[in-house]
Amino acid sequence: MPLILFAAACGSDDGPSTGAVATGSTAAGSAGVKVAGNVGAKPTVTFPTGTPATKSSYEVIQPGAGTGLKSGDRVIVNLTVYNWDGKGNAVQGSSYDTKAPETIAINEQLPQVLQEGFTKVKHGGRLLAVLANDTVAQPQPSQPAEPTKVFVFDVVGTQAPALKAATGKETGDSIKGVKVENPGGEKAPTLSTKTDEKAPKDLVVKTVIQGTGAKAQANQTLTVHYTGKIWGTDKQFDSSWDRGQPAEFPLGNVIQGWQKGLAGVPVGSRVVMSIPPDLGYGDQAQQGIPAKSTLVFVVDVLAAY
Repeated sequence: MPLILFAAACGSDDGPSTGAVATGSTAAGSAGVKVAGNVGAKPTVTFPTGTPATKSSYEVIQPGAGTGLKSGDRVIVNLTVYNWDGKGNAVQGSSYDTKAPETIAINEQLPQVLQEGFTKVKHGGRLLAVLANDTVAQPQPSQPAEPTKVFVFDVVGTQAPALKAATGKETGDSIKGVKVENPGGEKAPTLSTKTDEKAPKDLVVKTVIQGTGAKAQANQTLTVHYTGKIWGTDKQFDSSWDRGQPAEFPLGNVIQGWQKGLAGVPVGSRVVMSIPPDLGYGDQAQQGIPAKSTLVFVVDVLAAY
């Protein structure tokens, strides 16, 4: 998967960087690397002889004519990545082969050359980036150095910013014993879980507000607002609304109840979920959550990418 290779190449960045901008429409290069071919198709990359570059750099191959990119954007790209080892310089993957463009957040977690380089291209543009080991803040001496990696990014567009709250039609649906009050606008819903009703043995998911966005997929990263309480006690153990900041996570990295309950939920929806212990934390007590607790969440799905 290209993004796995991408993550391996992009450590925290304290290293130097150099940038160069090509203004013409002809093939150009960075550190002697040459890129040919049209934007929108898998590029042809040729490498110079000799030792691979040890300093990271970028070059704008095609500036693009669409909307410019800025820090904080989520840029949708087709990317092709190579290992520049001075031998085979083999291609490691390309979204042109998988037919699945990738989404990359332009933020401080990217190496400096990419933070800077992406802001020099627009929609329809092409960026070449050479990522050497100077992008790794503290290389492990016991491990062999990663080969220098070369990326060609074709900018497809940017992802729409995440919603602020669920938006859509209220269904009036809920879980027996659980109340969700929707104040409207961007205000947090109120979740009440104090009840004499027995907790459901199985996962229960009810849609409170029906969103109209694309359905969240199991392999995507979600942006959500949520509040979590213990069934029967009304004890709150967590709330992103209280923190004033939505949570963002790969859906595959959270508890089973969330993985099963949120896959297929349209962006913009508000759902309430009752999660039995075997799909939550089971016999393990967590901070604020006793062992064998049934968890109740109200969740707004704000984005999926």
